[in-house]
Amino acid sequence: MRQHSSSREEMRAHRRTSSRKWVLLCPANTSVRDRFDCVHADPTRRDRLLTEMQKLRGRIYLKDGAIEASELTDGKHRVDADDDSWHLLVLDEDDRVCGCVRQNVYPEKIAFSNLDVSRSALAQSEEWGEKLKAAVKSELRLSRRLNLPCVEIGGWALAEDIRGTTEAVRMALAMYSLSQLLGGSVGISTATRRHCSASILRRIGGRGLEYGGAELPTYDDPQFKCKMEVLRFYSWAPNPRYTVWIDKIKQELRTVHVLTNGFSDQRWNQARANFALPLGATATAFL
Repeated sequence: MRQHSSSREEMRAHRRTSSRKWVLLCPANTSVRDRFDCVHADPTRRDRLLTEMQKLRGRIYLKDGAIEASELTDGKHRVDADDDSWHLLVLDEDDRVCGCVRQNVYPEKIAFSNLDVSRSALAQSEEWGEKLKAAVKSELRLSRRLNLPCVEIGGWALAEDIRGTTEAVRMALAMYSLSQLLGGSVGISTATRRHCSASILRRIGGRGLEYGGAELPTYDDPQFKCKMEVLRFYSWAPNPRYTVWIDKIKQELRTVHVLTNGFSDQRWNQARANFALPLGATATAFL
């Protein structure tokens, strides 16, 4: 009974987030018009929100002691994965970024050395480095066997005034929803225990990576100056308690504004303009 009561309370809290809205930033040069209802080729707004997001991360991570000021560029926390990732942004009523999380979808034959987790402190450990590598490679083999991409989730940051609200849980659940919309995935994340991030991810379905039947340990990260965990996620296997939420958020994501940089859409439109359909044929037969 407690679980059902808690779920009702969370659903009511979900409705109280109406003053905030979501926007999805699409990876560069990616066309997703068949996945979402409100796709906009707007490189100017996409770049502005990407910059705002990087500044939010920079401010939050610097205040937490996770990074040094020298790691910022004009106040921005930039990483190589940013341009090639999906970004779910939370915007306040003034259209300012107040929350963000990143999902990087990798190509089929991604190597361990190209993953962010390969640069974690645990990966550099003499005792645990090879065990982590073996555990991650097991997840990569699973993704290939299921013909699903491997994704890494990261870049999670929330402004102080929305921490402790349901927005954090909603954003984490949205990573399941987004993965399902995109066809499914095997996910990996290096999650901090700071601000209860790792515990939230575990609550909704994240599980520790395993080697030899045992979970890999929590570790102290000297860069982020906190305890971290390496978690795995399967888009098809969240905590059943949150299935209703994930389905609702999936419908919500279909209708949020998705911003692209426009280049892929230009190629797509030009290809259609140059392609003459046979008389009586329908366009869907050729897509």
